[in-house]
Amino acid sequence: MRRGTTACLAAQTPMPDTNRQVSTLNPSIQQRFAQIRAQTEALAAPLSAEDCQAQSMPDASPVKWHLAHVTWFFETFVLEPFEPGYQAFNPAFKVLFNSYYNAVGDKHPRAQRGLLTRPTLAEVMAWRDNVNARVLKLLNSNDSPAFLDRIELGLHHEQQHQELLLTDVKHLFASTALKTTYAPAWPLTTIAPVAKAWVNFAGGVQHIGHPSGSFGFDNEFPRHQVFLQPYALQNRLVTHGDWLQFVQAGGYADPQWWLSAGWDWVTENRAENHIQAPLYWRRTAQGWMNFSLHGEVPIDPHTPAVHVSYFEADAYARWAAATLADHQGARLPTETEWEAAVASHEAAHIAAGNFASSKALHPMAVRDADASDRGGLLQAMGDVWQWTSSSYAAYPGFAAWGGDVGEYNGKFMVNQYVLRGGSCATPADHIRASYRNFFPTHARWQFTGLRLARSL
Repeated sequence: MRRGTTACLAAQTPMPDTNRQVSTLNPSIQQRFAQIRAQTEALAAPLSAEDCQAQSMPDASPVKWHLAHVTWFFETFVLEPFEPGYQAFNPAFKVLFNSYYNAVGDKHPRAQRGLLTRPTLAEVMAWRDNVNARVLKLLNSNDSPAFLDRIELGLHHEQQHQELLLTDVKHLFASTALKTTYAPAWPLTTIAPVAKAWVNFAGGVQHIGHPSGSFGFDNEFPRHQVFLQPYALQNRLVTHGDWLQFVQAGGYADPQWWLSAGWDWVTENRAENHIQAPLYWRRTAQGWMNFSLHGEVPIDPHTPAVHVSYFEADAYARWAAATLADHQGARLPTETEWEAAVASHEAAHIAAGNFASSKALHPMAVRDADASDRGGLLQAMGDVWQWTSSSYAAYPGFAAWGGDVGEYNGKFMVNQYVLRGGSCATPADHIRASYRNFFPTHARWQFTGLRLARSL
């Protein structure tokens, strides 16, 4: 999905020629455009205009800004280059809702997006309607590969912002004493715990990266070979119950488990940001509580731990390796280990995953412990983005997308780590085994968790 300093990932590989049809002959293109644009608005529907205006921190954006920015994308990168006689809806919007595209022009400061009281939410929605109508009209007359690829990129970009909209709203609502509820119904039920086990993988030469012939961001290419030593992944994600043991053992107060930069982060921010547990945990007389989009609820020990930074994930792995039985050598997996283990069962993992369509909007306990069709791995996709130990860097032979959408991924390949698998806020038709999300080491307001690995 996307990242703390980022948001829209990369450009895509050209689509197969069999998909090159005028939309009147292939109405699924129009239907997909209309459905995804409507889904973004449905996510904003429970919110007031005041909710949509506020910005809780510089890394988060107001809902109104998300609604406007994805519309800006279609106007800037679809209508402007492809619409005959193009005229901007409002030329000022090109600056106000630019995110990080320096080649496009000036940008409104990211940390001040919440100060944009104008245009109003109603004006932003009118702009969306205008752009929607113009894009749908253009889909009836343009079947060029460049145009249809740009539409596809814009739709995946919008799906990234659907997840960001939810995570940013969650941070906003958690920032007040009201602990506002986004979705009133609590969808989770108590489920028996699943025992930890290690699933072994032989390693060897593996193909990594997205195959040609369908959509993929540019950072997923080119597909290439890697050699992996034998390794194992834990069958399930690290849970809140597992993490509570780390908290109770004083993990946040013991520097031996932390990277130097991670310990600095903990100690410098302990009082201000309450870095004594994952984000949204709150200690009460009755025990730990956890803020969710359904309100504040008690910690469920069987649900995946979430909202932890890379620093925290790495510290937990070191602590587990040193203190837990049958965890000797535990560590975070590399992104290539993760992909090699998951890709061959991708369809089954997605089918079993807890994604945005489930409307849980929170990591859930294992629903089906029989993972025989998934190579032995539970919750490999969905629920939480899984930190890996891999720095976010280019694959051998990487080439950024050319032209005006070239500022997607290459310039972010520094000081960030890769996450895999999607989350409970990710659209299911947006994720794949080769998808590379990335965030800086301190980021934790996204739905981020972990799965342990070890070498054999």
